[in-house]
Amino acid sequence: MLLQKQKKNGKGSRLLITVNVLGSSGPVRFLVNEEELVATVIDTALRSYAREGRLPVLSSDLNNFLLYCTNTESEALSPWETIGSRGGRNFVLYKKQQQQQQLEKTTEPEMKDGDGSSTVITRKGSGSWKAWLNKSLNLKISSH
Repeated sequence: MLLQKQKKNGKGSRLLITVNVLGSSGPVRFLVNEEELVATVIDTALRSYAREGRLPVLSSDLNNFLLYCTNTESEALSPWETIGSRGGRNFVLYKKQQQQQQLEKTTEPEMKDGDGSSTVITRKGSGSWKAWLNKSLNLKISSH
């Protein structure tokens, strides 16, 4: 089925977007105006997530989160750009790590693999969130 854009009061097209929250069981979907700021979309996603009673419980401070468009490389969307600027409809929302919130003054967290070895997970601005997600999922898969 082809989605058609609709004009509403001359304010631009409305888009049905999908926001996947890392750690949640499923995406949040809602309509937005393509001229809405990314910060407003993050706020709407957090409110929808909380209203639906999803887990894990997230804070409501939109400054603690980054939004990525799934069809761009690794840069988070700026809170001041419009949601329609990248042409995407699918997004990933994830909570900033405390290292990022504190100017990365602390060490990176470690995860234990199934064999007992540890893997250091880093999240710098130059890395790809897709690679990080794939690596995280591969660590959780156990062989029978």
